[in-house]
Formats: sequence, C-alpha cells, structure tokens
Amino acid sequence: MRERATAVEGVRRTNLGEVLRLVHHEGPRSRSLITAETGLNRSTVADLVTALVDRGLVEEQEPDQTKRVGRPSPVVTASADVVAIGVNPEVDAIEIGAVGLGGGLRARARIELSGVPSIADVVDTVSGTVEQWREDELSGCRVVGLGVAVPGLVRTSDGLVRLAPHLGWRDEDLATPLADALGLAVTVGNDASLGARAEHLFGAAREHADVVYLNGGASGIGGGVILDGTLIRGAGGYAGEWGQTRPGIANEAHRRTHDGVLEDEVNRARLMAAATLVSGDDAALAAALAGDPGPTADEEVIRQRRVLAATIGNAANVLNPSMIVLGGFLSILRDRDPEEFDADVRARSLAVVAEDLQIASAALGQDRLLIGAAEAAFARLLADPLG
Repeated sequence: MRERATAVEGVRRTNLGEVLRLVHHEGPRSRSLITAETGLNRSTVADLVTALVDRGLVEEQEPDQTKRVGRPSPVVTASADVVAIGVNPEVDAIEIGAVGLGGGLRARARIELSGVPSIADVVDTVSGTVEQWREDELSGCRVVGLGVAVPGLVRTSDGLVRLAPHLGWRDEDLATPLADALGLAVTVGNDASLGARAEHLFGAAREHADVVYLNGGASGIGGGVILDGTLIRGAGGYAGEWGQTRPGIANEAHRRTHDGVLEDEVNRARLMAAATLVSGDDAALAAALAGDPGPTADEEVIRQRRVLAATIGNAANVLNPSMIVLGGFLSILRDRDPEEFDADVRARSLAVVAEDLQIASAALGQDRLLIGAAEAAFARLLADPLG
C-alpha cells in the first residue's frame, strides 16, 4: 500500500510540473485548454491548479466574459513573483537579471569592470546585487535559484568550469561559493547553450524544433544546437564551440589572424575599435556603428559579415536547421542589411537546405543569456513544484 501511495504521489508531482511548465513556457491559458493539452480530466486539472495556487506558483484570473458564449474557464497565469536569478560574467562586465515565471525580467543590472573578473569578484558582485534586490525590487518575491551563463566550457555533470580562456578560468568551481554566499541552489552552464534554450522557449525560435544559435560576446563566439526539440550538449557538455571553427578564408587579405578561427576573424573587440569605443554594451556598439564611424568601420563590418555568412552556410549544410538565430554582436552584423546577409548565407548553402531556412536576430536581445541562465535555475522547480 505504501508503494502504491508513493507511486500516486509521484504521478501527481509529475502532473503538477507539466501544468506549471505549460503556463511558464506557453503563457496564460484557461483550465479547459490545460485539460486539452495535458489529456487529464477536468477535476484532476482543477486539483492541480488549486495546489499550484496554494504554493503561490500560479494565479487564477476571471476570463473576459464578453468574448465567450457559455461559462468560461478561469485563466491560469504563472506568478511573476516567483523568480530565478540569471548571471553572465564577461571580460568587460557582469550582467545580472531577476526573471519571473513566464520569462519576464523583474530587475536587471550591468556592472562594468576595469579588469577581467575572478571567481571571487563574481561572487561578491552577484551576492551584493541580489541582497540589495531582495530589499527593494524583489521584496516579497520568492527566489528559487540562480543560474550562471559562462563563456567557456562547462562540464554538464557537475557545472565545473573546465576552461573559460578569456576569463582566465580553468577547472573552477563557481557554483559552491555562490550557493554559500546566497543560500540558493546554483546551476552553471555554457552561455551560448543557455541562450539557445532561451530563444527556443521564449524568442525567435519558438516555433522551430531544429535550431542553430550563434552567440557573439566580448569573450568570443559560442553556439547551441537544438535538434528535434532537444538541446545537443555532447559527451561532456562542450558541444557548440563555433568560435573555434575555421571558416576557410582563401583570400589572405580578408584574414586577420594566422590561424583564422571564427572568433578571431569575427570579433567584437575589432568592431569596438573600429567604432572608436573603449567600453559599452551591444546597444552602444550598435548605435556607434549605425552612425558615421568612417570607412574603416564599414570595411570591418563588411569583412566580418562575409566570414560569418560562410560559417552559417556551413552550419546549414551540416545540420539542416529550419531556423538560425544570431545573438549579441552577431545580430548587429546581420542587422546592417538583413536581406543581403540572408541571401549571402543561402548562396553558400545547398539549394535544398536553403529552401525553408529562416535566419533571425535574437528576439530576446540583451536579455537572452540572463533568461537562459534563469531557465536553468527554474528546472528543479518545474520538475517538482512541491519539492
């Protein structure tokens, strides 16, 4: 009898997680729609929603009575007061965001740095910011965890940062000191993989099951691949290092380094220098390049667009995605002339591969990595809302 009770409770927890996942990822929906989407009966859905309301994870609202005939079903909405913290440490800044259930940002901070941050710097900066938010912006909120999007190789099994070369981190444990400082569960992952997940769930790739995502940041270029709806991590969690591929630049006049790896050729620092910027986020870089930075900047943008298009053509031919999403400074390069850039990619792809291919800039903009990191922190809650 005890085993049967345990099994029933396990099924209930799974169903609670499925209902919470639906309203978190897909948005507000009526009880009747949840019933249809889950295949559960109405009374079971009513019980599950009540349990989630009691836990403060969802809210129920009365529907618009003027838009339906008959008795409308209450609308279930994820509680924005249940939040996870997302963090992205970079060579020039540490970005921190508080993301509510449903994917909306509650608070955001970008702390500019004068030097490359150490693990201790990240812990001090993040803990200080989060503690201040708990007193102000997040007062009354429930913080369920923290996720970190690291520009480097992160081991899936335990979140150990094996190598973040631009940060100078090797075999570093970031999760433990952050957890000790904040009293929160901490999840650490690769920034581009988390960005891919965010764009797939909430951004430009929502309607696509096969996606290639390339992320351009101050540390270089990474990527994520989603095939048949599943994020591909690789044997150790290191898949997606697009920045280390060699795009094969035949014309040496177009090559900027001897090795010619992608993140050396397509490079944010080069764009910043061409735009005569010493510091600033992607919005500042985009504004500077959209102005009149001069012929040197224009030449650099054109060169980088050409190399990037070749790389994306290779990705399309190998993986046959239906959507390719560009984030960070890569989206700035595309947005200079999206139609020309997309046409260049298709010209470098097999005709049948290019037929249904869509290319887009990250819809979540500068929040994509923070939302992706927070999503990793939400995973435990979505798996077991009663845990």
